[in-house]
Amino acid sequence: MDDPICIGAIAGAFGVHGEVRLKSFTAQPEDIAAYGALSTEDGTQRFTITLTGQTKNGLLARLSGITSKEAADALRGTRLYAERAQLPTLPDDEYYHADLIGLEVYDTGGTLLGRVKSVLNHGASDLLEIHGPGLKDTVLLPFTLEAVPTVDLAAGRIVADPPDGLF
Repeated sequence: MDDPICIGAIAGAFGVHGEVRLKSFTAQPEDIAAYGALSTEDGTQRFTITLTGQTKNGLLARLSGITSKEAADALRGTRLYAERAQLPTLPDDEYYHADLIGLEVYDTGGTLLGRVKSVLNHGASDLLEIHGPGLKDTVLLPFTLEAVPTVDLAAGRIVADPPDGLF
C-alpha cells in the first residue's frame, strides 16, 4: 500500500519543442498535473507537468527538463507515478485499482474463489478479473455492492456474492 501509483503514461512526442502526448489515468484527466512532480517507475527521473492542450485520446503537456522532440520521443511508453501521499483520500466505498490487485476473493461461505488479477473498466462499471486454482479461465466479477459487499484492505481480502453460475 506504500507503492507508488501509476497515474499516467507518455504516448509520444507532439511537435518539435519537447511537448508530449499524455494519457491520464486519473478520474478527471486534467488532475494529473495537480499531483506535483511525478516519477518514472524506477524513480530515476521526475517531471513536473504543465498541460498545454488536448488531443484525441489524451492531453498535451510539457515535462520539466524535456526541450526537444528527440527527448520527448525517448520517453514514449514511460509510465508516470505519484506517491500515495500525493493522492487524495477516497471515501469509504471507493478504492484505488492498485489496492485491489492481488487481494484474495472469498465467497460468502468462506471458500477461496481466487485472487484479483486486474481491474477492468469498459465504460459501464468496474470488473474484477479473478484467477486462481480450480479456474480454467479468468472470471470477470462485477465490482458492484451486490456482487462485492465487503472489501477489507487491511486483511487483504474481498468477500463476494457472485451471480449464480459465474464461478
